[in-house]
Amino acid sequence: MIYLDNAATSHPKAPGVPGAVAACLEQGGGSPGRASHALARNASRTLFEAREACAALLGQGPAEGLIFTRNATEALNVAIRGTLRPGGCAAVSSLEHNAVMRPLRQLEADLGVRLLVVPFDACGRPDPAALRDALGLRPQLMVMTAASNVTGALTPAADVAAQCGRLGIPFCLDASQAAGHVPIPPGCSHVCFAGHKGLLGPGGTGCLYLAPGVLPDPLVLGGTGSASESEVQPSVLPDRYEAGTPNLPGLAGLLAALRHLEGEGIDAIHARESRLCDDLLRGLLQLPGVAAPGPVPGAPRVPVVSITIQGRDLGEVALELDRRDICTRVGLHCAPAAHRSLGTLEGGGTLRFSPGFATTPGEIRDTLAALEEILT
Repeated sequence: MIYLDNAATSHPKAPGVPGAVAACLEQGGGSPGRASHALARNASRTLFEAREACAALLGQGPAEGLIFTRNATEALNVAIRGTLRPGGCAAVSSLEHNAVMRPLRQLEADLGVRLLVVPFDACGRPDPAALRDALGLRPQLMVMTAASNVTGALTPAADVAAQCGRLGIPFCLDASQAAGHVPIPPGCSHVCFAGHKGLLGPGGTGCLYLAPGVLPDPLVLGGTGSASESEVQPSVLPDRYEAGTPNLPGLAGLLAALRHLEGEGIDAIHARESRLCDDLLRGLLQLPGVAAPGPVPGAPRVPVVSITIQGRDLGEVALELDRRDICTRVGLHCAPAAHRSLGTLEGGGTLRFSPGFATTPGEIRDTLAALEEILT
């Protein structure tokens, strides 16, 4: 099988991840912070080491600002719903995933929050005047993806974060498609990402980084194993946002994945994935009727490539690839706003290929050969 759907979830996971999850389930019956016996101490150690490793990978700030969540969607909901207030406004790029757009649209309907949607093009570039005008209105929050899950385009996150910083506007970065592939830029007030994509960890793991002094309202309140004498949610980080028993087996797996990434090096991973994407994109563009919105071969990107095919039903093409044991994804990729910007919404979206750390050059060649057979 050739797996080219890593933008949805990575497969296979990093070496050591399945074993770490199994070992935690078999040997780690304790709950972190809930007792002083050996199993509870071991659980607390796993949680601590996972937090330290994840914070080190981000390179953003103190590890206590790294909050574990169930997924990137929960992290984004904490950042968005915990920050925006009735009658306020939020700026957002036109490339966003529904994990961003749906909370914002709900707040628009419930609290009268005004959305300032800044047009971005297929290569991740904002309309300068629209961005300047939106930030000039001093929104309560600017939310932007680090990389498009449709085209793989990198956005100028560092530049926009710096602009927001000069104006005192909190900047929330959705790094779901960037974490594990490219460095995370500095200057963000919130960084949200998943553990199961580029970080190569298990599903059910996500993270929210909060810069010092950034304290959105928590979504969930409850037991944390700390300050148990109080019936009020602790204010200390990370406990303020980590109510309930954590997904310790998932975090044990994430820790193993992070150690693997540290050994490989993000720059080396990015260079290898970039070569795969360039080979894939060059081959795709030679096939009849194929167009690829987004960065051209050789341009910076994360490992995501989308295509349209003139005169062909993309669903049928994806099915033919699946019959040849090649896994891709067709449709809107939970990002209708992005497809509206790209002009691919009415046509039903794109056919997406997303290589990963385990993808080989031979698999790229085999995919191109299969697609050529399907299209000719």
